[in-house]
Amino acid sequence: MNRALFLDRDGTIIEDTGYIRDPDQVRLLPGAASALKALRENGWKLIVISNQSGIGRGLISVADAQAVHQRFLDLMSDAGVTITGSYFCPHAPNEGCNCRKPSPFLLQKASLEHSIDLSKSYMVGDRENDILSGRNAGCTTIWLRNSVFPVDPALPDFIAADWQAILTKLCGHLA
Repeated sequence: MNRALFLDRDGTIIEDTGYIRDPDQVRLLPGAASALKALRENGWKLIVISNQSGIGRGLISVADAQAVHQRFLDLMSDAGVTITGSYFCPHAPNEGCNCRKPSPFLLQKASLEHSIDLSKSYMVGDRENDILSGRNAGCTTIWLRNSVFPVDPALPDFIAADWQAILTKLCGHLA
């Protein structure tokens, strides 16, 4: 079985600018691409797990969301980073779906499709629902600390100030 780094996208790998619909607005967070490249080279599968409620709320179209994600994948590829898989919940919070974080559904689905051992995997995110989703799936959790979405410090297994701290935690060295 493989280990994976499950990753929230908006606010964790790219700047969270709200309901992003323009691919030209996709900007990588400082250090994210280089850290993810090093993690991939150290045997981690990289899997994006993202709530995209803008679709369910009617604020962005499926085509817009796909174009934004393709731009993200292109930026990752340009940086030498291979994303193993991407999983999205397109529903609004009030729709009662089973795929919206904090549900572990998408992590569990990815684990089956990519032969991943959830107990050897991590979930990295910038919001409480990311941390809860990882915990609910049986993963170790990392909160990428920010001032916009506070998380109770007792909730995640590890708190990181930036991508360098995540890389150091998972690989034991600096890139």
